[in-house]
Amino acid sequence: MNNSSGLYDTIHGRISSSLKGMRHVLDEDLYAMIDEEISAAERETFLPVREKYRLRSSLFNAFRRLDILQELVDRKEITEIMVNGRDNIFVESGGRVLKWDRSFKSDEQLEDMIQQIVSRVNRAVNVSVPIADARLEDGSRVHVVLPPISLDGPVVTIRKFPEAISMERLIGYGSVTAEAAAFLKKLVKAGYNIFISGGTNSGKTTFLNALSAYIPDDDRVITIEDLAELRLCHTWKYGSLFLVSLTLAKF
Repeated sequence: MNNSSGLYDTIHGRISSSLKGMRHVLDEDLYAMIDEEISAAERETFLPVREKYRLRSSLFNAFRRLDILQELVDRKEITEIMVNGRDNIFVESGGRVLKWDRSFKSDEQLEDMIQQIVSRVNRAVNVSVPIADARLEDGSRVHVVLPPISLDGPVVTIRKFPEAISMERLIGYGSVTAEAAAFLKKLVKAGYNIFISGGTNSGKTTFLNALSAYIPDDDRVITIEDLAELRLCHTWKYGSLFLVSLTLAKF
């Protein structure tokens, strides 16, 4: 395990040095660099196929994805990832919060991952601006807090959003009755103002997405969001609908 960790660090350092003077490196080019380094390492030490695959995936995740957290992001059953410093990573799955048995090797590794996340959405987070919100490509919401605001190192929360749930599925789950859904459909079609409120993770966005299927086909929809989290159901069914998403400026 120590030899594997040392090899990872060595290859990671070499690729990092090579990338410093390069711009706009494509994914396939990065993979080629990783494969070349692994092939060079094989000439000095034996690497099983499984270890080569793990090493290749880990290196790519470190440079282009979410490093060790990518494994958790890819697991659909996990709904939230909470990083309280490099050594304390917790996940929420099935309504339960459990501590993960892995950790970041250093604060620098964790901070590099954070910078990758915020840079993709043109945000900045540092000592002078230690708090930032961002989102991943799949719409997952990210909240970052750095020292000196956080006491135990960088803190990251990733709130994942499951696939959109229709009103029919909510009825099937027993979350809403068919009569209530029919009444809400009439309100939406009539253009009534509807205020949806609730605590964290209570299903506000899920319910709003389900309601959006009732918006008339020819209505123009404008969403004003701090982070683009809505997945309006009827925009998937009716491609002609004009959807504009605005981002609120923070002062």
